[in-house]
Amino acid sequence: MDLDSSPAANSFLNDAQLNEPELIFPLKVFTCEKCFLVQIGEFKTYDSIFDNNYVYFSSYSSSWLKHAENYTEMMINRFGFDKKSQVIEIASNDGYLLQYFLKNNIPVLGIEPTNNTAEVARAKGIESISEFFGKKLAGDLVKQDRKADLLLGNNVLAHVPDVLDFVGGMKMLLKEDGVITMEFPHLIELIEHNEFDTIYHEHFSYFSFYTVKQIFESQGLEMFDVEQIATHGGSLRIFAKHIEDKTKAISPNVESLILEEIGKGVTDINYYTQFQTNALEVKQNFLRFIMEKKLEGKKIAAYGAAAKGNTLLNFCGITHNEIDFVVDANPYKQNKWLPASHIPVVSEEMLHEKEPDYVIILPWNLKTEIGQRLSYVQKWGGKLVTAIPVVEIMDAIGIIL
Repeated sequence: MDLDSSPAANSFLNDAQLNEPELIFPLKVFTCEKCFLVQIGEFKTYDSIFDNNYVYFSSYSSSWLKHAENYTEMMINRFGFDKKSQVIEIASNDGYLLQYFLKNNIPVLGIEPTNNTAEVARAKGIESISEFFGKKLAGDLVKQDRKADLLLGNNVLAHVPDVLDFVGGMKMLLKEDGVITMEFPHLIELIEHNEFDTIYHEHFSYFSFYTVKQIFESQGLEMFDVEQIATHGGSLRIFAKHIEDKTKAISPNVESLILEEIGKGVTDINYYTQFQTNALEVKQNFLRFIMEKKLEGKKIAAYGAAAKGNTLLNFCGITHNEIDFVVDANPYKQNKWLPASHIPVVSEEMLHEKEPDYVIILPWNLKTEIGQRLSYVQKWGGKLVTAIPVVEIMDAIGIIL
């Protein structure tokens, strides 16, 4: 897959940087013909992406907070975690999830390399370590006798360049009868629903269950359950344990999903080859829509300054000349500009002021939540648009036109 070149997806610009050169990097994806791990080339280093000016804060999505709360309740009910347990989250961000365990008086520890988001978690009373996770940090915590009954990570597994060091660290940090859960976008969904905008430099890897199972087993960990969940356009939630732990039965879900993936072709390199053509089709159709509406004199805005939106815009070559502004609820993104496209990021008041004819929902995976929030655009005849997996125009209550 070749998505041309792009800046790092979350490298927002300030006013002074608009007239300066920008660093761009190839955005290409490769598939291993042996284990079928899908990865980008590491052109932008891990520590330069996740620095102390990181702009993604998980708590600005109400649906994601609800997802975290539901997960917490489910895990407590299923595994009986209580005040004697230790819950550790890797990539804990601003405490969006651990706050719910804390409310249940369960001891928590967050591991979050971006200090500005970790500071928000600390303000909620969540102890947070601002370091990258791997075998070294795991060893340090083991020496402090801080092993985990529950070790979790949501949308972090794809973000690490050395996935074996990362999973090996989890093996070290997990108690003998502990549980690991990880959530990440499912490669099958990404390919079959043409979700190419999920590809950006923060995401080093893209996983099928077939491949992630091999990775965990190589480090002495075993899958004992898996769930397919709706987040991020279709994700997996995996449950892992020590191979030596015989206290947890292996769910039939494990073999069922492996067989399903093999049946769809994940172990055949030809399965991956159509993805480029499908992405180009979206690009052409989206550009056609934008150009037609601009020629008609329509005003176009966007909602959600998401990383996936930057992949889409930069792959399509769309700039501030085509989209007037993008609204985002996160104040850390407001009064900045999107990388490469230089579209200004503003608060929601701008929608009321400018009354655009079309609002493009860039984080299409949240289109239900965002569509409800933006229902008022119907007052001036505004319409909502998504581009993935195909270009769709909707009225303000979500009916496709």
